[in-house]
Formats: sequence, C-alpha cells, structure tokens
Amino acid sequence: MNWTEIFATRATRMKSSEIRELLKLLDQPDIISFAGGIPDPDLFPTAAFQTAISNALSPATQTIALQYSVSEGYGPLRDWLAQHMGGLGVPCTRDNILITSGSQQALDYLGKLLLSPGDTALLTWPTYLGALGAFNAYEPQYDRLDPGSNRSAADFADTAATKGGRVKFAYASVDFANPTGQTLDLSERLAVLNLADQLDIAVIEDAAYQALRYDGAAIPPMLALEIERKGSIEACRTLYCGSFSKTLAPGLRVGWLCGAADAISQVVLIKQAADLHSATLNQMAIAEVAENLFDDHTAKLRKTYAARRDAMLAALSAHMPAGVRWTKPEGGMFVWMTLPRGMDGATLLARALKHQKVAFVPGQAFFADGSEANTLRLSFSLADEAEIVTGMRRLGQAIRQLAS
Repeated sequence: MNWTEIFATRATRMKSSEIRELLKLLDQPDIISFAGGIPDPDLFPTAAFQTAISNALSPATQTIALQYSVSEGYGPLRDWLAQHMGGLGVPCTRDNILITSGSQQALDYLGKLLLSPGDTALLTWPTYLGALGAFNAYEPQYDRLDPGSNRSAADFADTAATKGGRVKFAYASVDFANPTGQTLDLSERLAVLNLADQLDIAVIEDAAYQALRYDGAAIPPMLALEIERKGSIEACRTLYCGSFSKTLAPGLRVGWLCGAADAISQVVLIKQAADLHSATLNQMAIAEVAENLFDDHTAKLRKTYAARRDAMLAALSAHMPAGVRWTKPEGGMFVWMTLPRGMDGATLLARALKHQKVAFVPGQAFFADGSEANTLRLSFSLADEAEIVTGMRRLGQAIRQLAS
C-alpha cells in the first residue's frame, strides 16, 4: 500500500526534528556533544524521586496513582503550581492550570486550538524548533515577530489576509530562548502585549527556562505584566507554558499551561480526546519533589550551569577566529553562534564530526523560512567545564579549516 496517497495534507508539513535525528549519531564515546538541550542527569534529584514514587505507591495512595484521573491534572500539583505562579506575579487558582505531558504537548494543543489552515502565527526569528514542529501540522503561515521593530499591527493583519487567513497568536520563548539564549527585555515584552491587543490575538509565552537565570534582574513573565494591566488572569490573552523538564526530570514528561479559565477549559477538551490525562504517578512524584526541594534544587542547577556557561564564553573568546559572533546569555542552556557569511553550519557539522569529534546543531532549522545557514546552536548544560574548553578549541579548528 502507498500510504502517502491517503495521508492528510497536513502530513506534508510534518518533518523529523534535526536535533532528535542528530542525537542518534552521537553514541560514539569520543564525540564531545553540544547538540541537545539536555539537562545533566548527574544533577537529577534521583533519591527524592525514589522516595516520592514509593510514597505514591503506598497502600494509602496506590489506587490514585494507578487509576484513571481527571484530564485537568493531579489536584495537589495544580495547587502547588498555582502557588508557584503566584510567586512569579501571576495570582491564580488550580482552575487556571492544566497539566500536560511536557510543555511540548501544550504547544501542540494550542496549535490545534488556534490555527486553521492558512492562519498566521507570529514567531521570533529564529525560534524553538519544537514549536515549529508542533504548529506545522496545522498548516499555518508564519510571520516574523520582532518586538524591537516599529512594524504596525495593520501591516501584520494585511500580510496575513493576503495569505488566506488571519493572525492568531504571537509565540515567544521569553527567557534565555532556545535556540539563541536571548531574553526579551521589559519593553519588548510590553511591545508584544501591545501588538496582541491591537490584533486581538493570543500570546503563547514559552517559559521552559524561566527558573535558570544566572545573571541580571528577573523580568516578570508576560502573563504577570498583562495581569498588572487588566486586573485579573481571566481578562488576559497570554497563555504561559511551563515545564519541569529543565529543572527536575525530563523523562517524567510533566509540564503545565496557565491562563484564563475559559481558555484552559477548552484545551482540556483537546486533552480528553488526545490522551485522557497525563500519567498520574508521574504527577504525584513531581508534586512531592517540587514541594520539598524545588527552590533548593534549582539553586544548585543555577550554580552548576552558570559555571559551564562561563567556561563556554571564555573558551569561545579564546578559540574562535575573527568574524565569528555569539550571544552571551544571562541564563538557560544555549549560546547562539553566527559564522561569517557564506559559511554553512551543516557543512561545518559534517567536518567537525569527522575530524574534530565535536557536535552542535546547525541553525538553519530554527528559521521558519530556512534562512540563515551560517548559524549554529551550542548547548553548555551537559558537558563539564574541561570538555567545554576542549570542545570549543576543536570547534575553532574546524571553523578555520572550513574557511581556508
């Protein structure tokens, strides 16, 4: 049978993740990888999770842990998250929280909820590759979201109309973004909110790295800024996507969506149809560990990752040739590099893997239009400081060889 003949048109928009495919090639022990945005497993609170899972499977709660549950998510975890969001300037209740299977599932659900074929999504340029993967299936058009520009709302609307739809949302990873490591400052966040009000669209705030700030003053989430303006979360258009993957454990696949109850209740219907609910045992384990040690554990992560960030920035300064530029993130897991014009990141990767045994992610896949091939993403979260220095020296060698 030729399956492609009966696939829906949306299947043509589904592409394999370059990062996921690249990770398959990195089993060789002699390769130093800066490719995946992967937390260091040595930092997982393993003992705490062992205790939490054992407690969840105790006679008093094992029926709850192993039985079907409500689609909205485990009540005590939603209560903890409501308190956590309150600490970020987002007063809310459990009715404003939906537990998802990682924040990636939240992005997929929001694409399904908001996008009709031909509608336009506004994205930062470059943007998170997983967001492109989540939204692509719903056959949207993309336009560039640049909070620092003076482009008018009318221009966005007119451009969307010529492509057969309307603008539906603006998406941004606001703190230490994947892939660039850059942060939207206060004025840029307000500019996104102003644009959304003018266009009457949703705002999707991807906050996967919010807890991993190493330098500088914290900036309120866009949802908090909007609540300041409008008085209540129920009047807000911002939907905040959070995740425990970068802080506690990615393998348990627990994330959350926070927003107005009317919007959350509609996304609940999508979850009911998709997978009924996220794994209750995982939610119970996350709830106990988060309540007991989230603040202390994230402080430990910040100390470790900050040292690795500093090692990478110092090694880049020491080993990169002239004409190479990179970002200097205040947190998160990523540094974004721009190579001289005419140099291709994918070509560099092939040479670097073969000759220098060092890996990264070429940057072109992070652009909705496939542009800017002379870019790449480096992750500093998994390698130790000595590996980072060695890896950046090797990468500098690879760039010099490609340029010669």
